[in-house]
Amino acid sequence: MQLDLKEVATAETVKEEPKLSFSGRLDAVSEADLREKGFLGLRKTKLVCTVGPACAQPEELEVLASRGMNVARLNMCHNTREWHREVIRNVKSLNEEKGFNVALMIDTEGSQIHVIDHGGSSSVKAEDGSAWLFTTEKYKGFRPLVVQVNYDGFSEGIVVGDELVVEGGMASFKVTEKIGKDLRCTCIDPGLLLPRAKLSVWRDGKLLDSNPGLPTLSTKDWADIDFGISEGVDFIAVSFVKDANDIKQLKSYLASKSSESIRVLAKIEGLESLQNIEDIIEASDGIMVARGDLGVQVPLEQIPTIQEEVTRLCRQLNKPVIVASQLLESMIEYPIPTRAEVADLSEAVRQYTDALMLSGESAVGSYAEKALSVLCMASCRMELWSREENRQSLLSQDQLAVSLPERIAEQICNCAVDMANNLSVDAIFVYTKHGQMASLLSRNRPDAPIFAFTDSSSTRKGLNLHWGVIPLEVPLSDDMEYNIVETMNLMKVGGALKSGDSVLVVSDISPTSAMSVMSQSVLVRTID
Repeated sequence: MQLDLKEVATAETVKEEPKLSFSGRLDAVSEADLREKGFLGLRKTKLVCTVGPACAQPEELEVLASRGMNVARLNMCHNTREWHREVIRNVKSLNEEKGFNVALMIDTEGSQIHVIDHGGSSSVKAEDGSAWLFTTEKYKGFRPLVVQVNYDGFSEGIVVGDELVVEGGMASFKVTEKIGKDLRCTCIDPGLLLPRAKLSVWRDGKLLDSNPGLPTLSTKDWADIDFGISEGVDFIAVSFVKDANDIKQLKSYLASKSSESIRVLAKIEGLESLQNIEDIIEASDGIMVARGDLGVQVPLEQIPTIQEEVTRLCRQLNKPVIVASQLLESMIEYPIPTRAEVADLSEAVRQYTDALMLSGESAVGSYAEKALSVLCMASCRMELWSREENRQSLLSQDQLAVSLPERIAEQICNCAVDMANNLSVDAIFVYTKHGQMASLLSRNRPDAPIFAFTDSSSTRKGLNLHWGVIPLEVPLSDDMEYNIVETMNLMKVGGALKSGDSVLVVSDISPTSAMSVMSQSVLVRTID
């Protein structure tokens, strides 16, 4: 690794004629936004949409992609494997045929106890005082006041007087009798029972660990992971992570399958994950703050501070973080959000979260497109305010790197962002094999957008979750000057760059010839 000090902070002019030898291009959404809004108008916060029955058709997916969906999430709790396979192939077809760059994520079910089916319509009302049977018996059809639970040992450790709480409080039941493996209960807080709603057990106001013997990844989860590998997904989100070993186990398995390029995300949903949060972040490739399930185990008033602290830790440790669950819950049924919901998601953007996620709003809601548009508008507005208030200058950065080469790369990125902001450059270009320097630049939350050029399709998809990064796949040469000239010409021909624009350039390409001395450098160029 070499650092050419002569190249640092120099300004030159690109005068080469355009050469169209590069096949890469901006994704369709970034290209359109750049033409309409300019560099500073590009949205930095990434958007994840859960795909469900309301948005699974190709034309519906295309609408979401065109409105800014960066990652399509598939919840393996729902639908058949064939259904998921069809969605994956539809998303890949859109990327190939329409010029989008939508990454794919599968979300494991985990070993939590679920209400599997009540045999009725999409929701069943539990009335106050009504008597219900929670059973592990497998049956088909509708049985009034009976609910199936998917774990044979779910009633172990539960005693008469305990409370079963559905989906964090949608409905509550008091256990009145144990009948073998089944529980007879009385509804004490009326509400709706939805398909596959989560159960938690409480005693004397405290949450019980009702499934201590269950592994984080079930047999079904491993089958779903194999499915994801075979279908070429980009991310696997692991539900109910307890400690870093859960993540390390999956990463080791992916390595054995030669699928190391798949990023592993840890979902923070319980007390155990919070107790081991730093180790989990360091072991994972990213974090999802699943506020809905987290709110079942943690007092509601603590959720905002937990979200902010996890977001801060992820940025410090250079891992992308997604804020998820109930962002725009009202838009499942209504075409506009509550003002409180907009304030909530805007606060997540103010905290510099990497991504926001829609769950039921896009999967089963009637207004998926409108909900995504709200995320876009609110994100852009809060990003503009943060930039105007110079909030980026308030961010502190702890040193991550240990080895000298890594420390050099980290310092280059820290200084590059300071230069970019002080010089008010229009864009940052980074040339990267594995995305490391692109992520380090993103960690500093610069004002200018980061265009990350890579010759790896998996790196391009992986960078889809990093704040402010617009990844492009292009062939990269050992000759960095050639890379710079060619990519700038490519962007000029595409209309992204114009005369007078200034670009700060950073590289982490390791040279293979003695002629290349710009393996790690910072320079500024003005477009002629």
